[in-house]
Amino acid sequence: MSQKAAPRPTDSDLQDNDAPVRATAPSRNVPEADFEAAARSNELKSGKAALATPASEQETVVVIDLGSQYSRLIARRIREANVYCEILPHTASWERLSSLRPKGFVLSGGPASVYEKGAPRCAPEVFTSGLPVMGICYGMQLMTLQLGGRVASAARREYGPAELRVGRHNGVFAGLPDTTQVWMSHGDRIDALPSGFRSLGSTDNSPVAAMENGKGAVGLLFHPEVVHTIEGKRVIANFVHDVCGCGATWTPGAFVEESTAAIREQVGDGRVLCALSGGVDSAVAATLIARSVGDQLTCVFVDNGLLRRDEGRQLVETFRNDLKVRLVHVDATDRFLSRLAGLTDPEEKRRVIGDEFIRVFEDEARKIGKVDYLAQGTLYPDVIESTSHDTATAAARIKTHHNVGGLPKDLSFSLVEPLRYLFKDEVRQVGAELSLPDSIIWRQPFPGPGLAVRIIGEVTRERLEILRAADHIVVSEVKSAGLYRDLWQSFAVLTPLQSVGVMGDYRTYGYVVAVRAVTSEDAMTADWARLPYDVLARISNRIVNEIPAVNRVVYDVSSKPPATIEWE
Repeated sequence: MSQKAAPRPTDSDLQDNDAPVRATAPSRNVPEADFEAAARSNELKSGKAALATPASEQETVVVIDLGSQYSRLIARRIREANVYCEILPHTASWERLSSLRPKGFVLSGGPASVYEKGAPRCAPEVFTSGLPVMGICYGMQLMTLQLGGRVASAARREYGPAELRVGRHNGVFAGLPDTTQVWMSHGDRIDALPSGFRSLGSTDNSPVAAMENGKGAVGLLFHPEVVHTIEGKRVIANFVHDVCGCGATWTPGAFVEESTAAIREQVGDGRVLCALSGGVDSAVAATLIARSVGDQLTCVFVDNGLLRRDEGRQLVETFRNDLKVRLVHVDATDRFLSRLAGLTDPEEKRRVIGDEFIRVFEDEARKIGKVDYLAQGTLYPDVIESTSHDTATAAARIKTHHNVGGLPKDLSFSLVEPLRYLFKDEVRQVGAELSLPDSIIWRQPFPGPGLAVRIIGEVTRERLEILRAADHIVVSEVKSAGLYRDLWQSFAVLTPLQSVGVMGDYRTYGYVVAVRAVTSEDAMTADWARLPYDVLARISNRIVNEIPAVNRVVYDVSSKPPATIEWE
């Protein structure tokens, strides 16, 4: 079931940059935070998005987020072990936690010290329920404190690689060598173990780098979720399989089967209108819904005039001829460009595009007749980056994604978002399970607002044509070099800058085009791609020679963080 995944980023010590993961079906949790309230005034008719069957039908491990930016990486590792998991905030009540009927808990790391005022805590029943619990870094320190142990500031902070000496080869350390590299990121240490606990391993700076009580409670001062911890995947798999007793049952096939049943239950005999963008997300969502409710689905492709070269034509041919899906094609270029005229603020451009996008859909819905649901290919990173209140309470609002924050408050239909809590590589795995063609599955991500957020400043027809030509050159050269699948995204950006150049015997004053290529797994973090110089040279040479309005090409070598992948 394994599929090739895009290379992981390498710009941060704690980024996910290891080998491709096994194909697993992802989580479909609905977090406590009411995302829809910020963007939609109406509630979903079923009470939640159609994502999969209730958690009670899956063996579940709950990740309790204590403020770590890598809680989702922990979740990914659990899913790679084919075990279903959900991420909930540390503020979740025991009633909420226990309602998932969990087989165990994982406490994430976090930036705080357990002795700080207002430091994150979790429901005390997590430690008294008798269910297995594994604390990571801050999670281990919190476990120590709440069970009567003592945490103190370390004489020397421990960041980066460390050699773990394994004291006991059982439980989470079953199958590990006597010594192995782990990744540390902490300033506190365990000064006294809680009653009934024993040390499992140590490093030069941490006499207690891991602990357990023999009853399912495990603490790890290092981060098993990151690639730099060599045996990290095995440690997590040992916990969910051997300590929690979960089977490896969460697979793409299971996700498809259970999601189609859930979509049928939500939609009933209602009519569904699906927004097609041409990307893998909306394609997988549409195929999943079509499998669930058949002719009750009508797909509408809105050509907003902000697409890449030939993208609209290719999409129509694929869905009508290959997938045999009922498709309505709407050319709304004039409507979108009219509303974008004069706008330069990126957030306002996103908002306007999102608003007009829905207005066009409402117009088409009136032509089609009674429509009850709008389907979208919204993914987990879209939600995370569009809200200030994710499962992690400290998640920062980065931008308004048109699938989430740009929706008008007077939306007249409810939403079906079957991929809302899936990562991109997981969507591709589900797409393969649905037998979608590789040309759709491996298409690189494209922002909802399209080329509007790759034109810095005002969007005009002239600038769109310049950018389309430049972007086409970038993508074609990347494909010719055999690098397309190795990159998360590769594209051109039209900057508002103009520079002096010399072409022939004449001075020119033309646009500056930026080339952006990144590696990533799910867009949460990304590293700039080390493209071969000869590829960059061909891209630059073609752009300045084939596009008269451009006389300079630059390459973006920024990672995320601190930059974002898109320029706007």
